Amino acid sequence: MSTNGTDRRRHRRTARLAVVAVGTAVGTVVARRLGYGIGGNTVVRCRQGHLFTTLWVPGVSLKAVRLGWWRLQRCPVGRHWSLVVPVRAADLAPEVLAEAKQHHDVRIP
Repeated sequence: MSTNGTDRRRHRRTARLAVVAVGTAVGTVVARRLGYGIGGNTVVRCRQGHLFTTLWVPGVSLKAVRLGWWRLQRCPVGRHWSLVVPVRAADLAPEVLAEAKQHHDVRIP
């Protein structure tokens, strides 16, 4: 095997990783500018309409299965598995936001 071929594969792998990292960073900046609390404790809504907070770190899933903008994870309110999406805190009434913040999914030790 030639060193040149190995170098090309390594370069392609590095380029793909860079594209993913930049895409994640740009997506996070755009989401935050649109008012989503991405990058920490984020208010999310499950498919049944339950609101709760979860740790939402772009590009990382420790408690959920990432499916693009959605995540499959356990809803602590309805005690079921569901797709969840972030919710803009500004779109919620103060009492609804307070209720969502009282319900947090499983914490990471």
